[in-house]
Amino acid sequence: MARQHVWRSALSITGWAAAGTAGIALVGAASIAVSGWLIRGVEATNSSRQTAEERSALGNYFGGVSAVFSGLALLLLVITLLFQQRELQLQRRELTLQREELAASRDELHRNAEADMRSLHVQLTQMAMDDPSLAEVWNDFQGESDTTLRQNLFANLLFNHFVLAHSWGSYSESDLIVHARNMLASPAFRHYWNATRAHKGELPPESAEGRVFHVFEQAFADRQRPTPPSPT
Repeated sequence: MARQHVWRSALSITGWAAAGTAGIALVGAASIAVSGWLIRGVEATNSSRQTAEERSALGNYFGGVSAVFSGLALLLLVITLLFQQRELQLQRRELTLQREELAASRDELHRNAEADMRSLHVQLTQMAMDDPSLAEVWNDFQGESDTTLRQNLFANLLFNHFVLAHSWGSYSESDLIVHARNMLASPAFRHYWNATRAHKGELPPESAEGRVFHVFEQAFADRQRPTPPSPT
């Protein structure tokens, strides 16, 4: 069975090779016949072979001119593509600038909204400081005297001022450390800080108020450390 399969494969290959050879021979013969017929037709059209050769030379001349114009057309196409690429780059750059402007506009709108909220907070705190009956509605410092309550509300306003200034980039952490040490030198502010530090410690560390809290807490911890004795 294996030998029969081999023989059949060999016969099939031989048959296909013979058919291919015959096809190539037929195509070659047909090409020669057609070429001869075309040559006779060209000679009959041009009256003689010499005339056909002269016209062929003239055709080659125009073919060279056509090649020059084809080269110029290709050059113009390349230049057009380069200009289009440059225009696309400019469009992409313009879109990038527009996105940056939109992002800056969103940041500015956010800052304006935050400033409005802070302004409202100041107004509400001012109302609570001016009217003790209103302070009873919004009072995180239960049991304090009116004077201490006003001091705590004012200290809270100062703390939120530093939060806003830091979030807007007006104060760095180094600046905040200096301001925190100055504020904590006041007994009234230390009283406010002791009353609110537990609540502020629950703020997210990545929030603006949480970052400022940790700066003030560092200044508070530095103040609590005992001062080393000076050398005598």
